[in-house]
Amino acid sequence: MSVEAADRVAAVVSSWPGTPLQTSWFEFLLDGSLLEKHLQKSNPDPTPVQLIIQFLEQASKPSVNEQNQVQPPADNRRNRTLKLLALKVAAHMKWDLDVLEKGLTIPVLNMLLNELLCVSKVPPGVKHVDLDLSTLPPTTAMGVIIYNRWAIRTIVLSSFPEKQTKPGPHQMNIIVQQEKEMTENILTVLKEQAADSISVLEGALQLKKDFYVHTLRTLDLLAADAAANGETESSTAGLCISADELHCQVHYDLGGIFFQQGYFTCLYGSLFLLNVCQLDSTIHVHLDEKRLAGYWNACKALTGDCDPSDSQTLPYDQINSLIRACNYQAVIEAFIKDNVSRSLPNHFRRSVLREFLYKVQQGESGLDEVCHKICVCNAIRDALEGEILSVRFQQLLLKPSKRIVDFILEVLTLSHNFNKISFMRFCMTLCESLEELSLVFMVSSHKLFMELLKEEERKVLVEQMRKRSATINLSAKPLPSFYDIPASASVNIGQLEQQLILSLEPRRIRQILIELHGMAERPFWRVNSKWEVPSDYINVILSIKDNLTKDLVYILMAKGLHCISIKDFGHARQLFSACLELVTEFSPKLRQVMLNEMLLLEVRAHETMAAEGSKERPPPDLVSRVRGYLEMRIHDLPLRQVVGEECVAFMLNWRENDYLTLQVPPSLVMNNPYIKLGQLLASTCKELPGPKESRRTAKELWDVVVQICSVSIQHKRNNDGRVGLIKQRESSMGILHRSKFITFIKKLREPLVLTTLISLFVRLHSIVRDDIVNEVTAEHLSIWPSSLPNIQAVDVEAVAVTVKELVSYALTLNPNNQSWLITQADIYFVTNQYSAALNLYLQAGAVCSDFFTKAVPPDVYTDQVAVLCQFLREVDYMTAFKALQEQNSHDAMDSFYDYIWDVTILEYLTHIHHKRGETEKRQIAVKAIGQTELNTSNPEEVLQLAAQKRKKRFLQAMAKLYF
Repeated sequence: MSVEAADRVAAVVSSWPGTPLQTSWFEFLLDGSLLEKHLQKSNPDPTPVQLIIQFLEQASKPSVNEQNQVQPPADNRRNRTLKLLALKVAAHMKWDLDVLEKGLTIPVLNMLLNELLCVSKVPPGVKHVDLDLSTLPPTTAMGVIIYNRWAIRTIVLSSFPEKQTKPGPHQMNIIVQQEKEMTENILTVLKEQAADSISVLEGALQLKKDFYVHTLRTLDLLAADAAANGETESSTAGLCISADELHCQVHYDLGGIFFQQGYFTCLYGSLFLLNVCQLDSTIHVHLDEKRLAGYWNACKALTGDCDPSDSQTLPYDQINSLIRACNYQAVIEAFIKDNVSRSLPNHFRRSVLREFLYKVQQGESGLDEVCHKICVCNAIRDALEGEILSVRFQQLLLKPSKRIVDFILEVLTLSHNFNKISFMRFCMTLCESLEELSLVFMVSSHKLFMELLKEEERKVLVEQMRKRSATINLSAKPLPSFYDIPASASVNIGQLEQQLILSLEPRRIRQILIELHGMAERPFWRVNSKWEVPSDYINVILSIKDNLTKDLVYILMAKGLHCISIKDFGHARQLFSACLELVTEFSPKLRQVMLNEMLLLEVRAHETMAAEGSKERPPPDLVSRVRGYLEMRIHDLPLRQVVGEECVAFMLNWRENDYLTLQVPPSLVMNNPYIKLGQLLASTCKELPGPKESRRTAKELWDVVVQICSVSIQHKRNNDGRVGLIKQRESSMGILHRSKFITFIKKLREPLVLTTLISLFVRLHSIVRDDIVNEVTAEHLSIWPSSLPNIQAVDVEAVAVTVKELVSYALTLNPNNQSWLITQADIYFVTNQYSAALNLYLQAGAVCSDFFTKAVPPDVYTDQVAVLCQFLREVDYMTAFKALQEQNSHDAMDSFYDYIWDVTILEYLTHIHHKRGETEKRQIAVKAIGQTELNTSNPEEVLQLAAQKRKKRFLQAMAKLYF
């Protein structure tokens, strides 16, 4: 080829699309400097957004092991580097949410920002609303703010109508549907936490310092492990964003969520504050001016054409105007009036209090009383709405002045729309918190107290106050109070040890230990052999160097766990709160341990209430904490398996099936057997009652349970040379030992979950018993396999014991569940326990017929005795005659002849008694058959009426015998 021809070919090739070749994602793994060079191009291909998608897609790909089993994405250097590359691209884009939201789907952006939280070292398992942004490192605080800005923006964007996508190929439709489900689940969580996100951002508005966000450089430092010297945590690392810029952007984002939720007063306030923002630079502020104008016009349409500088238009603006004018008394009066009108949202009222507290921290004098009074106003508003009183208010009540108590009573009087229950609860809290009897008397003798409550109600409340006035809730005390208790005069060691064993008051326990350590240096945590802490924690606690602290932590935890075991949750909370307060000072590891134990406490407390009949759903905060625990990734932290076990049971019991099936990270499913079981149970229950749709997930659940009930088999040659089988019962082949599986089952109480498990074990029991004549019935049997490939490996005895235990346990939760009663009756019947079976069949009949006042469904009864054979759709004469021929029975059958309405059976009875020479019994049968209403010539309705009357009398008579 000539040079000219080669040039022409080269020119053509260079004009083809796809030339030059697009840089592949793996090239950035091989060359650390390539990413920055690529991003600096004028038109990089792939684009930054495409790179983020590629990096995260590769980092989240599941792997396949040698057994061809799908495994979750590995936590290896390759995947960590890919995630870091995605973060570096976002850092290059200066974390511009406008651009990121346009180019990334919600699931991808959710993954990206969660990685940002991880590298920013946001404490896992802690709600963002509980973090104090002012104390966090700059990049950590900014990570929290970016995530919560995205959360509320996503809620707003999701409320806009979407263009329907055209249907594509089948496989593509499945992928689209999966992504849609993931998006919906994420949105559900974001909406549940919307109030928290708003509070976080309102808290950010109180910070007056500059902010810093991760850049490519700080992320490189993290990758190189240079963070050890604190450079990435310092105030100078990262991209600086001024407080004014951030406040402006946050006001805009808050305005969007307020508009979407209909809080137009808050929206108006956000827009007003946005307009007065003084910005030297707007590099990091991204406002949609058209949308901003739309928000403003919407406010004007609702409030009338007004001048935005007129701060008297709305209550929100009135408050801000009064604060700017330093007219604090008017602010307090406005809050008192708002307790009646309730026009200001609670989060705004709380943000006003935070603003005043910030002023106090900055050294402004004369504002303490203003803070106290606003705190009182907010507490009474909370009480009016049945909310929990804030910790700050309870701290205020520890040492209140007479003036504050007078103010509380004044606000109560002006807030005249109190109902009795709310008022009584508030008064009880107030009097329990007041230590001075004179102040308690002020409350109980107040005019409002006399007017709202009847004399009997006052007596009851005063008596409760008298009994409980000495009780002080430690959790309401300021943290330093626990350390400021002086030791009392010494007594002998034996007496002190006895007091130590008996006391449940944390401060008293500490006081006793101080005295004991002053007398002798020995481990006092050994005083009582019944004090036990979980073995998972023992090494961490005993490694505490200070002996007094070691004793105190051990004893507080042991006593708290004992209180939980006897369901004394009030004392358990006090003991755990004191222990948490103590370990927070010196051990982050023990602090997380105590947070986990406090979560288990709250889960058990709520489950106990549910078991006692409460229908109240758990608060969203508790559900969120459970999710946080299940997703917690903290290395080198001792974890008790029971916490995860009960968290999974809690989610199943409260039907959090969407979370278990769609939102749990795959790595957790693979590594935690309880989460695996929870996911399979939730998936199977979600797809019931449709048998075809649920068979895939049901098959997975079936396989897991069969493995749990299977044992390892070894081949051994017998003396005669033949090979026999030996089952090793102690070696379980499943993800859990059967005993632990039974323990887990007995923490479940959701009816559909229990019905599903009963159904599974009934089918498994039928297969291993191989009895096609006497079958046990249950619901949803059709979803399970009908055979086992390796039936020899299944422990038949274990299956039989488990199904009995499971049904018996279910009936302790609901003794009137007809399906469970029939299953239990069938189990007794096939194991030849006829009396017990008949008892349960009768109970099932009574349940479904209002104690036999209505007709009993025909499928309730089986062919056990002659009289019951009449209940079948087609009378089973063969079984009836067989039963009547038995001479060794002790069922007093002749006493039930009056209840038989089938003439054929009565004629057969007359025949066999005559044949046996049983004259008296024959006469009873003849008398029964001679009743005119049983004459076969009677009209059909007469015969039916006779049958119904005898059915009712017979079943009621049987019930009296058995119940």
